[in-house]
Amino acid sequence: MALRCGRACQQYLLHLAQDNIDFRLPEIKALLSLRGKQFCPEENFKEKSPFWLLNGVSEEDVRGLMERTVCAKSAFELWGQGRTHNELQSSLRKYPLEKMAPFTQRESTYKINVYTFNKTLVFQERIKKIDTLEFLPFQGKVSLKNPDHIFFLLEDYGSDPNNIPDEPLHVYFGRWIADGQRELIRSHSVKKRHFIGNTSMEAGLSFIMANHARVKAHDLVCDPFVGSGSLLVACSHFGAYVCGTDIDYNIVHGIGKASRKNQKWRGPDENIRANLRQYGTEHLYIDVLVSDSSKAIWREGPLFDAVVTDPPYGIRESTRRTGSQKEIGKPPEDLSGESHVPVSMVYQLSDIFTDLLRFAAHYLVMGGRLVYWLPVYRPEYRDEIVPQHPCLRLVSNCEQTLSSHTSRRLITMEKVKEVEDSDELALLLDSRFRPYRGHNAFREKYFSGVSKRRGKAEQSSSSDGGTDPQSE
Repeated sequence: MALRCGRACQQYLLHLAQDNIDFRLPEIKALLSLRGKQFCPEENFKEKSPFWLLNGVSEEDVRGLMERTVCAKSAFELWGQGRTHNELQSSLRKYPLEKMAPFTQRESTYKINVYTFNKTLVFQERIKKIDTLEFLPFQGKVSLKNPDHIFFLLEDYGSDPNNIPDEPLHVYFGRWIADGQRELIRSHSVKKRHFIGNTSMEAGLSFIMANHARVKAHDLVCDPFVGSGSLLVACSHFGAYVCGTDIDYNIVHGIGKASRKNQKWRGPDENIRANLRQYGTEHLYIDVLVSDSSKAIWREGPLFDAVVTDPPYGIRESTRRTGSQKEIGKPPEDLSGESHVPVSMVYQLSDIFTDLLRFAAHYLVMGGRLVYWLPVYRPEYRDEIVPQHPCLRLVSNCEQTLSSHTSRRLITMEKVKEVEDSDELALLLDSRFRPYRGHNAFREKYFSGVSKRRGKAEQSSSSDGGTDPQSE
């Protein structure tokens, strides 16, 4: 079979999870780039397919990928494939015997599993499919409990559960190499987390963000809107030193009202450090400071290998920043004659993202990545509203739908040049670098959709003689 990437090489097959579909390709690309490799898709590559072929990589590369990914379930050394079982058998007969030999020896044990995507087969049907592979040169014994080598026959029946074909659309056969890190989603679930907040990021997305940022051991990672530290937990899992800031004194120090159901106040040891201690990464915790992200507190110059964050949208947490003397009008009567700085002021979304990109451009090392969430009102969204900076290159833009009219987009950017005075001037004068204008009312737009849906439900309930909406 002719392969891409300029040379004939072993092909590998990825079996991907069917959640967070939009995030899968950027994650795989980012993790391969950590190993100096590129994702080389086939001519007929389908991004939403549950199976992808990898070319131009080694088994070591694949194992390294599977040690990080939460978007891929399993990886296989591909021995054969086809649109039908006859094509698969023909492909397997062409696979070099010398490549099969290390895994078909008399002294080794093996087993063959059958996996079907979008269709369930009874046991007898699975056995019949395995019997069609009896021509393969296995000399060892079958061991169902503890085999030396595991092989998979994988069948793809498409993605429409309402229109499942009688025969698979594609079939694959290969040697299992490794599973991905899907277990992290369960082991790091927010439900099991020692310290949580109102907007704690779910575990799966936290690890995806860390992978998009290419976080690795000994990196220094910052979260300027740290909250309860979910992103620090994910980044420290991959060996990075982590730090951050947040304007909320209570959340940083783990005091005040609890966010957990049936708990009124936070306990004495509910804090971000305790979260890292829970997962054995406390030694990678630098510190979290009570600070306004719009104010510079770090030493000038490149400092962080990655900035990974989830800024507030004004939905469940307010967007605030500290005030200054220049922003104060006439002081209140009871403070007349005194120098008073308001504790906090409104922080517009457009200013949040402008400041965030400026922060990343100044403090990221060259090649470092910024990964953050951008809330959007879907009817008005266009790619041009994504914030830009002269020193940052857009790497990926992935959508997570929140409702019929709102979503948030995971933006990944990479620093490609150091900041110059002309870049700051461009931000002030060039309309291309005036991001996210007209989107400060995201909170109102978000809840306007909720109100509309609630209004329709009330009308429907009234016309149908339903219950009083207030009692729901």
